[in-house]
Amino acid sequence: MDTLELAYTIVDALEEKKGENILILDIREISLLADYFVICSGTSPRMIDALSEGAVSAVKDEHQIKPRLEGSAYAGWILSDYGDVIVHLFSPDRREYYALEELWREARVVIQIQ
Repeated sequence: MDTLELAYTIVDALEEKKGENILILDIREISLLADYFVICSGTSPRMIDALSEGAVSAVKDEHQIKPRLEGSAYAGWILSDYGDVIVHLFSPDRREYYALEELWREARVVIQIQ
């Protein structure tokens, strides 16, 4: 399975659920942690849960993969670990606080959807 294809499956699901400021970062050249990060914002805990559930469902249907999940929508973040693709869903204030785009600024931006 192509990991970028997996990342695009996730992005499609996040777009369908109206995720905001969606970003794929290619971290292959700078980290052994994963190949790609997908970062997305949701405006409320309910929306963050819907984004997570949408991505999990889409990946399960298309790739038969279930992620390891961390965090909670009420804490303002959910991390979904698919192995080579890690998804970070944030409330706007948690996204600003963790500043992953700044932390991983050396990563190549594959796609950014406002």
